[in-house]
Amino acid sequence: MTPARGSAGRRWRVAGFEELRELGAGAQGRVVLARHEDAGTPVAIKYLDLPADDPEERARRLARLRDEAVMLGRVVDPHVVRLFRFVIAPEGSAGGAALVMEAVDGVPLARVLAENGVLAPEAALTVLKGSLRGLAAAHAAGIVHRDYKPGNVVVRPDGLSKLVDFGIAVPVGEASVVGTPAYMAPEQWRGGPASPATDVYAATCVFVEAVTGGRPFAAESRAALANLHLTAPPPLERLPEALRPLVGRGLAKDAADRPASAADFAAELETVASAAYGPEWETRGVRALAGLAMALAAAFPLAALSAGGAATAAGAAGTAGAAGTAGAAGVAGGGGLLAATGAKVAAAALATTVIAGGAGTYVATQNGGHPAASPSPKAIRVTLLSETKTFTRPDATATVGYPHVTGLASAAIENRVNKLLRDPAELWAENAHTDFAAFVGPTRPAGDSFQPASTVDVGVKGPRYLSVRYRPTSGYRNTVFKTTLTVDLTTGTKLATRDLLLPAVDTVAGARDLTLLFERHTPHGIFCGRDTRPTGTRYLTPESIDKEGLRALLTPTGVEFHVPVTQIGYDMACGREDAATRIPYGELRGTLRPEVLKAVAGS
Repeated sequence: MTPARGSAGRRWRVAGFEELRELGAGAQGRVVLARHEDAGTPVAIKYLDLPADDPEERARRLARLRDEAVMLGRVVDPHVVRLFRFVIAPEGSAGGAALVMEAVDGVPLARVLAENGVLAPEAALTVLKGSLRGLAAAHAAGIVHRDYKPGNVVVRPDGLSKLVDFGIAVPVGEASVVGTPAYMAPEQWRGGPASPATDVYAATCVFVEAVTGGRPFAAESRAALANLHLTAPPPLERLPEALRPLVGRGLAKDAADRPASAADFAAELETVASAAYGPEWETRGVRALAGLAMALAAAFPLAALSAGGAATAAGAAGTAGAAGTAGAAGVAGGGGLLAATGAKVAAAALATTVIAGGAGTYVATQNGGHPAASPSPKAIRVTLLSETKTFTRPDATATVGYPHVTGLASAAIENRVNKLLRDPAELWAENAHTDFAAFVGPTRPAGDSFQPASTVDVGVKGPRYLSVRYRPTSGYRNTVFKTTLTVDLTTGTKLATRDLLLPAVDTVAGARDLTLLFERHTPHGIFCGRDTRPTGTRYLTPESIDKEGLRALLTPTGVEFHVPVTQIGYDMACGREDAATRIPYGELRGTLRPEVLKAVAGS
């Protein structure tokens, strides 16, 4: 990321995107319309400012935001705006975090209501059903929105509505007095735990507003409004008679008396709507919404962009969910991921991954290969270094080679990774000197030269994993050995071979199948025919597949497995101690963990 000047001074930008225009700004951040530099895909990017003078608070907020991004990336529904990346700025920069999200052509429901006053019942029911489906997907992931309101629903020109702004969303069961007062459920006013029924209440409030043109409860003061939500009966008399039972259930004072989930409420809505307005009610509702949205087409941000015009305030809201209030809720109030910007939930996201890159840490959704969800790994650089170590008693030197990585998400992760990468070289040099000292004693014999050296082979080098093999190029007695190391570049952790393999491999049957796989890819077989046991019983065992018994190097095309002779017996090694068995990734779907295959082979 590079610093950029925005509404609050020097700012950073998410690498790989061209910023086109600012859509909104506030005390806590700004929203911009941007374009993917390679694919040209438009996106909305929300930049969240975080405290630079309080490292502990900054770290706390970042940890929560990242956890929410991972959690919300599992939400799958076409009625929710997609999140492509959550990006944490590199340590030492002035930035905080950013969210790269789907740019949606459309207008907020709040704008539609402001222009039209009310919606036909079928149109209002269509919006409510779509929102309930989006909320149900969030609830299934354990998340409560807590701030459903007309400004957080975008109506597209095809009549589809998309739910945005999970800025104060929380895990189910978390309690606090947070939300938009006009739509807050009784339990929110009391500071009680949030549940799916909390969102059902808010959605019903918006439905009443859409059908009647007024909110269910209104008062001059916050205290008076709270009292109405806590004690006043729902204004059912303002609604068509067929819709009154549905609204009465949705606005029940006790959360236990409302539908248990948004999915349940959507099912009830379907039954009521079909009975009241016929089986074609939703078709009419979609058409009505499309017409209302198209009447406001001049406010569509992407339409304005393609025409070369300026995006209007309403267009900005359509793109990023009320971006004009970007600082209103911010990160501080509820600690939410997309405070007042929308698009916090990632639709079409089957899973999430965390990817380290020179531009920061990405929490990216797996959403069908969308270019905005694939951060470029080119900022990660692996440099091969070497160093000559000098020993005494006896005097000796050893030249060690090791890789050094730059461009990771933070200095702390980078330091951990580079220590892990250097440790095997240091250990090899120490062992080489120990072996030499044991052989010659404290004083080296005249003319006895001891100058072992090692180098390193690099396999895959990002964006998720770095895999390397340390290989002595010259040695002395017991100093000739190979070892491999795989590091997760997003967390700075070392991965043993077992961490790369499926649990099923760590069984008698799994070890046998792995042996047979090795045999098929080794010209003379890993046992070389010198074992006295029958051929069909020459297998590795689960005990032999431990951190040292099986070494795996991830390469761009497959895995090179090395089985040390200590695991198969020196009498069976047939001089192939340094040989490795290379197996293509296509044959390892039942051996490697899926997330490893996805990261290194894209399969």
